Amino acid sequence: MTQFVVVAGAWLGAWAWDEVVPELREAGHGVHALTLSGLAEKQGVPAGQQTHVQDIVDEVERLDLRDVVLVGHSYSGVPVGQAAERIGDRLARVVFVDANVPVDGRSFLDSFPSDHIRKSLDESGGAWPPLDPDDYAGQDLTDEQIVRIVTDGTPHPGATLTEPAVLARPLADLPATYVKCLLDGDELPAPADELVASGRWELVRMETGHWPMFSRPRELARILDESTARS
Repeated sequence: MTQFVVVAGAWLGAWAWDEVVPELREAGHGVHALTLSGLAEKQGVPAGQQTHVQDIVDEVERLDLRDVVLVGHSYSGVPVGQAAERIGDRLARVVFVDANVPVDGRSFLDSFPSDHIRKSLDESGGAWPPLDPDDYAGQDLTDEQIVRIVTDGTPHPGATLTEPAVLARPLADLPATYVKCLLDGDELPAPADELVASGRWELVRMETGHWPMFSRPRELARILDESTARS
């Protein structure tokens, strides 16, 4: 049985996967939605990026999971990509859902123009506040979904955004699928763009916004299910 460990991006906890989890279980998979330290029900727990990497590794080892598909959405692609190489032969595949990917020696904020986020961290005492409702416009979300994301979202620990990633091997060594949500743009982050272009990673496109676990949960679950055929 394939075991999915699904991790949502900034501000979100395991609850973000509530509509995806039952779809994957109905398809016959084990599914474990993980809240990272400092978020949701773990709010207040000190966390840096390596804390989040260890959160994922610990979940896999604690449950003694095998044939694991790690799924990282948005920010969480950075710790998920690092955890993937640390769980060894337990890993079947990594799926990056409209996600950032780790680059050795570089932080999440080093990967794109991020002065506005750094300013926000300074102004808020080191945490990244959730976005305003207007920032979710045009992302294929209902008003109710936006309210839930904003209301249930929690400030994101700033150290997880500024600490550098640590990779022992090239990302090309990972069996991976990249899911691009086109309403958030069609460009992939480096080096995912090169790995997809070279055929090392699979690319799947979704006609939806950056939060497909809310906007298209059944379609996302189907894509995740189909990724197991290539593991």
